[in-house]
Amino acid sequence: MPLLILFIAIPILEIFLFLQVGSLIGTGWTLLIVVLTAVLGTYLVRSQGRQALTALRRSMSEFSDPSRPLVTGAMVLVAGALLLTPGFFTDTVGLALLTPLVQRKLFETLRNRIQVFEAGAAERPRPASRDDGVIDGEFTEVPPEQKPTHRPSGWTRH
Repeated sequence: MPLLILFIAIPILEIFLFLQVGSLIGTGWTLLIVVLTAVLGTYLVRSQGRQALTALRRSMSEFSDPSRPLVTGAMVLVAGALLLTPGFFTDTVGLALLTPLVQRKLFETLRNRIQVFEAGAAERPRPASRDDGVIDGEFTEVPPEQKPTHRPSGWTRH
């Protein structure tokens, strides 16, 4: 239900703002501002998107927590969609999502609301330990290799 309200309220707000700004500065200037914010937004999203992707790659290669670069990348993606949507409200929210202060505050808010369980962190029931050198395990018999039905390509050994 809240999503439905947003889908109805935001276009009404955008139309209201278009009418107010258009009557204040004129239709031509209003349209020019909307086009310029789309162009500026595209540039900013490209540059910040590259930075977010670089930070994500670095965190993955260093095996560090990738949550901040992932959330930042998601915010840049949403900001790009908002900046390409014509309107003053969506442009304002999109530009706000591109500022580091808003990104940091939003990330902290999300991090505090989401509970993450790390692999291996939960206590698993452990079987009674045995010191007799026996290791329990399961096995599956693997059938012997079958002869290939095609001629060798020269790239593989058969």
